[in-house]
Amino acid sequence: MEREELVRYLDGYLRLGDFPHDPSLNGLQVEGKGRVHRVGAAVDAGEAIFRKALEAGVDFLLVHHGLFWGKPFPLVGHHKRRLELLFRGGVSLYAAHLPLDAHPEVGNNFVLARGLGLLDLEPWDVGAKGRFPGPTPLLEVADRLGELTGVEPLVHQGGAEAVETAIVVSGSGTSLLPKVDADLFITGEPKHSVFHETLERGLNVLYAGHYATETFGVKALAAHLEERFGLPWVFLDHPTGL
Repeated sequence: MEREELVRYLDGYLRLGDFPHDPSLNGLQVEGKGRVHRVGAAVDAGEAIFRKALEAGVDFLLVHHGLFWGKPFPLVGHHKRRLELLFRGGVSLYAAHLPLDAHPEVGNNFVLARGLGLLDLEPWDVGAKGRFPGPTPLLEVADRLGELTGVEPLVHQGGAEAVETAIVVSGSGTSLLPKVDADLFITGEPKHSVFHETLERGLNVLYAGHYATETFGVKALAAHLEERFGLPWVFLDHPTGL
């Protein structure tokens, strides 16, 4: 498949223009080979991931966290080494940050919410909001979340032992806590400064890891491309422990 055809499709499918305030430079960040034969999917852009991409024969790499975040920096040291790897392998780098959090089909939050069994899903900021079929024990939700992410969630129980509504915001979602209007908030990265607030507000929160909650979108997007265009893909797993 021609690279430019794939980029045009992704730009439209992910609705990049709907997120003008995203600090990420969404879209094609590094231009590689003109034709795409094998897609890679990864959460982060980094030297270790790029080496894995070269070893796997990837020529188009989808990431959630790209290299460029609105501020210029000199291409020296590890920045230079990163780009050298991509150029050496002719690997294109395509980043989708908030567009891949919010997407209703392949977004981190909608995919994770569906995996948890939430119904009547609707957009909530960049996340997803839904309801369980009935009152569900918080610890049962935590167990299911752990099965999906491979990480034992940190449980902060400030509310009832059973929950009916939930909001999912992958990665670092604690800045959105003041807006939460559900029994349960699920995000990735805990923050010390909100510990007391969640308990005092009677809010249940599950933290399942920044990395672990953001593997879903790139996998779903790559699988979508395989289904639509027949492009084989591989997930380049590199957990950060965070």
